[in-house]
Amino acid sequence: MKLSTAYFGEIEIQEDQIIHFPHGLFAFEDQKRFVLIPCEDTEIPMAWLQSLDDPDLAFVVMNPFVFRPDYEFKISDEVETELEIKNESDVTVLVLLVIPDDVNKMTANLLAPIIINVVSRKGRQVILDDKNYQTKHLLSDELARLNAKQGVK
Repeated sequence: MKLSTAYFGEIEIQEDQIIHFPHGLFAFEDQKRFVLIPCEDTEIPMAWLQSLDDPDLAFVVMNPFVFRPDYEFKISDEVETELEIKNESDVTVLVLLVIPDDVNKMTANLLAPIIINVVSRKGRQVILDDKNYQTKHLLSDELARLNAKQGVK
């Protein structure tokens, strides 16, 4: 199927690439279908979460464990049931990034991760009840903290 997008022009996607969000994303509840498009040529592994229903709507996302290996939370039974999660290995966790003009001020939202069952192709954004996480974690600080833990300069 061909998908017209504002940022990538016309792209070809397969039905099995579509991720269904029954509740949409926060503030975008009417957007139910997305596809992940990997970002090419970036130092950090990121992707675009592109809406199939609004060609102008795409979010930059990434796996939070890349910069925060200690990131953890419990998925509620309700979310597990809704997303048809059977095994932990079926789950991908993504967080939304905000990339301002000064990319050194890029932030990650660790308070509202996106949970995707890669088998059922269903996703849901959840809000965590955890005071350790915020909506704006400075990515440069997170990477510096990780490098310091690993002894990298």
